[in-house]
Amino acid sequence: MTAVVLATACALVYGTADFFGGLATRRSRVMAVVVLSQLAGLVLVAGLLPVLPGTPTAGGVVWGMAAGVSGGVALVLFYRALATGVMSVVAPVTATTSAGLPVLFGLAAGERPEPVALGGVALALVAVVMVSRDSSPAAAGRGRGPVLSALAAGAGFGGFFILLDQAPDGGGMWPLFGARLASVTLIALLALSTGRTLRPGPGALWTIIVAGALDMVANVLFLLATERGMLALVGVLASLYPASTLVLARYVLGERLNAVQTAGIGCTLAAVALIAAA
Repeated sequence: MTAVVLATACALVYGTADFFGGLATRRSRVMAVVVLSQLAGLVLVAGLLPVLPGTPTAGGVVWGMAAGVSGGVALVLFYRALATGVMSVVAPVTATTSAGLPVLFGLAAGERPEPVALGGVALALVAVVMVSRDSSPAAAGRGRGPVLSALAAGAGFGGFFILLDQAPDGGGMWPLFGARLASVTLIALLALSTGRTLRPGPGALWTIIVAGALDMVANVLFLLATERGMLALVGVLASLYPASTLVLARYVLGERLNAVQTAGIGCTLAAVALIAAA
């Protein structure tokens, strides 16, 4: 139950972070948003090292850095998709892919959730497909580019979840510190080598900082959840984040939800209930 609560909270925070990240990419260059948000997360996790202590090990840091590379590339693709596509389509498409990979990996590694929990996993995957169904003219006019970027981003986020789960237990926040250090370094070098500006757009800095801080909080919740539960369950629960992104997009940006998307949000709640009941 603790793992389910942590993973569900993780999804809520991830979705809110993505909403702020999407807003920021509409005011600033994608590289600037990624680097500055990742720096904000790095500062936050550095401050958490003495609060949530653990034993730093080479294995933990290396697995964390590998996860950071995968997550950093995914974040660039994801924010680019948010900047050029419709938020209520991009987020669920990314989540569908990122949810499926940890489930498949967990099952292949020998994890065997209870049948009720597996039913919840199946319902959750259906839910993220449902909330991705946007038939609005705005979505139809954006082409396939944002969707393809969202699929690639989902694969990268799925890899982040899997690689981070390989870090040895007892490492505290050190794997996340390694992950964020690697992603910041990689994306900053990429931005500088291609001459991309890292200056935020007017009025976007605080939005970027909030996005980065919330993303790191969600990462912490995910790490704590995987220490207490199976990756096949935690990964799919964490990937339900589009529900909160959609709700914020609906009530803050005025993006409209169709009947299928609304039903999909209801399915996410049912999926969480099934997994929690196992």
